[in-house]
Formats: sequence, C-alpha cells, structure tokens
Amino acid sequence: MRLWGGRFSGETDGQADSFHSSVSFDQRLYKQDIRGSIAHALMLGRQGIIAPAEAEAIAQALKAIMADIDSGALAVDRTSEDIHSFVESELISRIGDAGGRLHTGRSRNDQVALDMRMYVKEEIDATRTLLVNLMEVLLAAAKKHAGDIMPGFTHMQKAQPVTLGHHLLAYFQMFQRDYKRLCGCYERTDEMPLGSGALASTTYPIDREFVREKLGFKNITLNSLDAVSDRDFCIEFISCLSIIMMHLSRFCEEIILWSTDSFGFAEISDAFATGSSIMPQKKNPDMAELIRGKTGRVYGSLMGLLTMMKGLPLAYNKDMQEDKEAVFDAADTAKSCLAVFCGMLESMSFNTENMYQSALEGYANATDAADWLVKKGLAFREAHEITGRLVLYALEKKTALNELTLGEFKKISDVFDRAIYEAISVEACVGARNVPGGPARGALLKAIESAEMFLINAAKKQD
Repeated sequence: MRLWGGRFSGETDGQADSFHSSVSFDQRLYKQDIRGSIAHALMLGRQGIIAPAEAEAIAQALKAIMADIDSGALAVDRTSEDIHSFVESELISRIGDAGGRLHTGRSRNDQVALDMRMYVKEEIDATRTLLVNLMEVLLAAAKKHAGDIMPGFTHMQKAQPVTLGHHLLAYFQMFQRDYKRLCGCYERTDEMPLGSGALASTTYPIDREFVREKLGFKNITLNSLDAVSDRDFCIEFISCLSIIMMHLSRFCEEIILWSTDSFGFAEISDAFATGSSIMPQKKNPDMAELIRGKTGRVYGSLMGLLTMMKGLPLAYNKDMQEDKEAVFDAADTAKSCLAVFCGMLESMSFNTENMYQSALEGYANATDAADWLVKKGLAFREAHEITGRLVLYALEKKTALNELTLGEFKKISDVFDRAIYEAISVEACVGARNVPGGPARGALLKAIESAEMFLINAAKKQD
C-alpha cells in the first residue's frame, strides 16, 4: 500500500519503483521505527487527538509486529517502499482503520530522522563498549611491559629508547580521545525530532516532551526545518568512526612491521593469521592488513555523506535516503574491526629481548650524550655538533657509542669522562625521562593510574 497515492493517477514505472525503494536496507530500523510509533500513538491518545482505546490498540499491535519480526514469524515485504510503509501497512491489516490514524501529526521526514537518531545512539553505545574492551587489553599489556625497553622511532628510524608499555599507552591515549569524541557525538545526537512534521511541524496539539521522555532523549529539536534535514549527527558519527579506523590502521601497520623477520618484535597468534596457498613457510598478518584496508571503506562512507549533503537546500530532499547505507556500513565495519583487533592484540606475543637488542643499535642514545655534555656546561648547539661528530666516528668504526673507548670519546671532546657510559646506557636513557608523560617508570606508573581511573569512570557511564 502506498501512503501517498491519492495525488497520482498513473502507476510508477517498475524500474523507478525499485530504484526508489529503500526497504532492502532500512528494514534494519524496524525496532526503532516501531518504538517511535508506539510513543507517538500513546501521545496521540493522551492528547485526545485520537481515541485512547485506539491508541492502545495501535501500541499493542505494534508490539506484536515487532515480536513477530524478531521471531521470524513475519518477514519484511521487500516490495514495500520502505520499512515505515511496511510497518504501517501491516498495522492496518491487523487492526483496520485505527491503524491508519497512527500517522496523524507526523511525516515520514521526522519519522526517519527519529529512527536514525535512535539507531546512531545505539551504535555509539556499542562502539564505546568495544573501545573500552580494547583499552582494557592495552592497559593490561602496558602494565605487563612497563619496564621492557624498545626503540622509539621518528621517520621510521631509531630515535630514542622508550618502553613497550609507554608505546602501548600512546595508543590508549588515541582510543581514549575516540571514546570522548563519541560521547560528544552522542550528546548532539540525543535530540528528539518527532513533531517537526514534513518541515513546518503540525497543527495538532501534540506533546513532544512526552514522546521525548518515552524514547529516552535528553532534549527536543528546536527548529522543524533543521530537524528533518539535519544529518550532522550521521556525518559526525562516521567521522568519529573514521578517526578510530585511522588509529587502528596505524597500530596495524606497526604490528605488520613488528611481525616481520626484519623487526622480530612480535608474533601474531595463529588464530589471527593466515598462510600462503603456495609458500608453506608464510604466516601472514591478514587481519591487520584487512583492518588497514577497511579504513578506506569507512573514509568512503564519510566522504559520500559529506558530498551528498553539501548542496541540499532546506528542508528534506530524497538524496538524504543515501545516509542509511553509509551509516550502516561504517558502523558495521568499525565494530567488526575493533572486535577482531582486540582479540588479535590480546593473543599477540612480544619478543622483548629483540626489542631490547634493537634499542642498543642505531645510536638511539645520541641525544642523551648531547644532554650529558650540556649538563657539563656546554651550550646545546655545541653539544649537538660534538655528538654528531661522535656518531659519525662510530658509524665509520661500525660500532655502538657505548663500545667506544674513553680515549676515542676524548678524541672528539676533552669534556667526556667515564660517567658518559652510565649516561648513555638505554636504561639510563629511559629512566632519566621522568617527566609527566615520559617513558620512565615513575611517569609511566602515573599514566597507568590515570588510564585506570578513566576506565573506571567509563564503566560507570556505560552502566
């Protein structure tokens, strides 16, 4: 049954009908649609806009429809125009004319805006839960490896020694920001648009606050034109997911590198790796590579939605039907990536001995040699130049700084004495950086404590 056929005398072209239909993908909104319709019906009865008995009959029938779809007893008709049309048609077939009164005081424009806001709120909650799970795994690994030294990199070259715990907590910070971004997105999504009508609200004496409270929204929207045409919350949600995916992709890139023979820093569990169909020796980090690849897919959803919205005048336009597949796919992709990544990280083993040996190479202690000279009274630029010559000398000798003799040190500068050896040990390099946010054990333990408090508070909010 078409909800808009009275104006038309001819039939819609079959190909246009199929092109126009959205039920193939928006049927996943049936729960949100029915919940919103129940709240709307009860409000109509409470306000005397329809008979209270009819409102109750509508609500009960809608609950039965949801139960039947849940159980599989009722299949969504794929020939329907959309999920909203299907639910209303099924309602009318069950209770007759009373079902036709459900649409009083609302439009599909504010109805779909409501459904999408309810859906995005639920997806934000699900994504936040997955982020918390991942942060818990990261924090446990950071605690375990708080004292395990590894090289830190800039420009993919060894730069300064850090610890694996410090490195892992860097990603904790990223995902913590992602969590906070989602909280802000939830707040801006938590506005109830029903009652905005097609674009100019309604002449019926509706009670929007009643519906807001029934559906668990914090606020109501305050402009009917904006309410039906706003998809900022969808764009913001996919933007949040895109940043999450970017962080996952960065971490995956490191895991891929770390699991190579060249690095030998980590080994992915057999449960999260695959082999080669032709090379029996291969163990491929396919899950990490897939997450890295799927990042572009989520970016594509964001760019598609931004491009779709950029030229639309107020208020609703049919282009906006394209919001759903973008949101659905981005949410599904990000959630699956978070779940798989969490399992992969939790089951991964780290070769901390290889990490330590790697930190001894590549002159990652050169900055500490320069800092030692500064503490001896030299200006940093002079100390930097002397240390640069020291590294060049060691490179020509193909030896590490700590393997040079004191005489070789003094050949570069008379300022050097035996204390330099302790200053440039990787343990001292890490331990001396005991400033807030640094890799030294004291600073790292404070960062771990802060991360623990964040997770405790996040768990309270989720409850």
